[in-house]
Amino acid sequence: MLVDQPFDRPLATPDVTAPAGVVRERSTTPALLVLALTICSAAAMRSVFSPVQEVVKLDLGLSDLQMSFVQGLAASIPIAILSIPLGWMVDHANRVRILIGLALIWTLGTVLTAFADSFAALFVTRMLAGLGAICSLPVAISIAADLCAPERRGRSLLLLSLGSTIGGAIAFALGGALFGQLAHTGFAGLAPWRALHLIFGIVSAVLVGLLLLLKEPDRKEQGEEAGTALAPALRELWSRADFLAPLFVGQIGVVMADTAAGIWAAPVLTRNFGLHPAQFGGWMGLVLLSSGILGSVLGGFTADAGHKSRFRGGILFGALVASGLSIPAALFPVMPSVAGFAALLALLLVCGAITGLVTATAIAVLIPNDIRGVCLGAFIVVGAIVGFGLAPTLVSLGSTALGGESHLSQALGLTGLGVSIVSFAAFALATLRAPAKPT
Repeated sequence: MLVDQPFDRPLATPDVTAPAGVVRERSTTPALLVLALTICSAAAMRSVFSPVQEVVKLDLGLSDLQMSFVQGLAASIPIAILSIPLGWMVDHANRVRILIGLALIWTLGTVLTAFADSFAALFVTRMLAGLGAICSLPVAISIAADLCAPERRGRSLLLLSLGSTIGGAIAFALGGALFGQLAHTGFAGLAPWRALHLIFGIVSAVLVGLLLLLKEPDRKEQGEEAGTALAPALRELWSRADFLAPLFVGQIGVVMADTAAGIWAAPVLTRNFGLHPAQFGGWMGLVLLSSGILGSVLGGFTADAGHKSRFRGGILFGALVASGLSIPAALFPVMPSVAGFAALLALLLVCGAITGLVTATAIAVLIPNDIRGVCLGAFIVVGAIVGFGLAPTLVSLGSTALGGESHLSQALGLTGLGVSIVSFAAFALATLRAPAKPT
């Protein structure tokens, strides 16, 4: 059973039952599963707002621009401020305790969303949900990286990627179905979208208890240059800017396309096709789940295969191909049918899962342990400002420039197309500049 196994076992330790001279590797799967379930919860709490976004907008009398702030800037501002210090803490403090704290934050934000009655209140509650959920990923990546050998990290991070995928799928599928049910039965006297967030928040609070079973793993591959101060760690990252800068740009372009799609897909389905959460939640959840699983599996194995290849930058080949396929996939919102919409959206999400897994693996393999958290924190800062903060608002401003909120689908398509082209070019440059071997 899961609770019967200590979660801080080292990667390979002598087994007294093994023949002399033989070392058996003890499983770290239980710890990785707890991390994956935690990321699943984080993704669900952050994403549950998306399928009911249009309902919330009408209920509170908000505009597309205000909703873009709630879905984008609300999370990006605190994340941009806190990610670098948090990354430093990940490198030098107890990461499990940090993860527990973040889980409590996203749980609180989800519960309070149920009682938000204005734009300002909604902004703050979604800020808490987004802050905890997004910042939890680099913490979990750092823990997972110390649970596995370098050549297996792609597959270990695959579990985290799957957790995020399943969480988003649950938010749409279960969230949409539950919303439809709550519209008939009610819960605690709340409007359906409010009751939905309260129920999800209660479940999240229960799942936090699993983290109490997790123990801090030993840190591996400690470097000697960065020490324990933040400034030297940032200088170490700057010395790798030739490789990290295009890598960041490539992945942030993907984040922008995926974020914009995740936020505005539901409103496009409602406005262009006349669908409501209970009607599209199930198949959208299936699209998110299947594309995320496929993309994560492909990303994990291509990252490991690329790492073992003889080619410079081989670890990034999967991201390069996926970012190229994202260019036509970004046109999903202007498809004339729901089937075409779903097919291209699925392709875009598959490509996003591949690039995310490959990028995380490249950082876990090519960046020393004692600056890895700061590196991930720096990525989250830039991703929060540009990807989460700018992308939703860019789409909203684009629709206004095209003639109003009725042009949302065209603005979403143009935004995704542009950032996908930039992403492909950046990944190509990062591949050429990747270190010849792990540093």
